[in-house]
Amino acid sequence: MATLLKQLALVSQSRRVGTDDLLKVSAALQKQASRDLAPVWEISATVDAFAKLEDVPLGYWPLIVMDDIGVDAAGVHEDKDGQPFALISASDKLDEWSLTASHEMLEMLVDPFGNRLVASDSPKEGQGRVSVLVEVCDPSESPENAYTANGVLVSDFYTPNYLDPVVAAGVRYSYTGAITEPRQILRGGYLSWVDSTDNHWWQETWFDGNGPAFRDIGPLDQKAGSLRAQIDRITEADRAKATSDGRQRASAAGLTSAVVQRATGSKAEMWRQQIGALLGQPSTRPQKEKSSQVRPARRVRPGD
Repeated sequence: MATLLKQLALVSQSRRVGTDDLLKVSAALQKQASRDLAPVWEISATVDAFAKLEDVPLGYWPLIVMDDIGVDAAGVHEDKDGQPFALISASDKLDEWSLTASHEMLEMLVDPFGNRLVASDSPKEGQGRVSVLVEVCDPSESPENAYTANGVLVSDFYTPNYLDPVVAAGVRYSYTGAITEPRQILRGGYLSWVDSTDNHWWQETWFDGNGPAFRDIGPLDQKAGSLRAQIDRITEADRAKATSDGRQRASAAGLTSAVVQRATGSKAEMWRQQIGALLGQPSTRPQKEKSSQVRPARRVRPGD
C-alpha cells in the first residue's frame, strides 16, 4: 500500500531570515525527513521553501518563520479548515531557528493534529497503564542532543520503540542514540500523558535540578485546542529556556554550516570552471599550492 505523501512549505515572514538561509534550512529539513524520519516512522514527505504565503500551493502544510509569534503561539496549530500549520520564532542565528523548525516539522509529520495517544506503562510508579501524547522531540529536545543535516542543526526524535514496556538490546530509542531506554527523559526534555482513572494529565520534566520530576497538570479541555497546543502553552517558558543557545550547547552535533560552506564553495567553483570550459571561456581560478600536510579525519555524530 502506497504511503500518502505529506507536503510542507517553509516560509519566512521575518526580516531576520532571508532567502539564502530559508533555502539552506529547507534542504536540511528535506534531508532529515527523507533520510532519517521516513525509514523509522514510515512517513513520506517533501519540504519546499516559498518566498511568501501567497506562493504556497493548496494542500501544503506551512512552517512559518516570524519575528514575533507570541508567548502562547509557538508550535503546531490548526487553521479554520482543520489543517495543521506551525509557527517558528526567528533568530539571527540560523542554528537556533533551524532546530525549532526541525522540531515542529517532525512533530507535524508524526502527529499532524496534535491528539495522537499511545497506550504505555506510566513513567510514574503506581499509575499502571496510561495514554502518552506522541511528541517525538520533547524527551530529548535540548540542543545538546541535536545533530546536523548539511551542516544545519536539527532535532533528535524518538522512535516507535520509545514506548516499549522494557529495554531490549540493540534497539534504537532515538535517532541519535541519546535516549537509551523506553520513556527516558533527558535534561531539558519532558513527556506528557493522561491517567484515565481520574482524567488528569501528568508530565515528567527535567528543566532544572539534577534529575526529572513529576507534576500533575490536571484535566485538559478539547475545546481549548489540540492536546499538543495546550501542553505547549503550559511548557512554553521552560521549553524556551531549555532550547536556547542551540549551537553553543550542541558541541557534539557535527560539522557547522560554515565548515560545510567551505566544501560546497569549492564544489561550486569547480562547476563554474567546467561550465566556462564548455562555453570556451578562459579559466579565472587562481592556482593554489599543493599542501603536503594531511589533516586527520574528524568523527561526527549521525547526520550530514
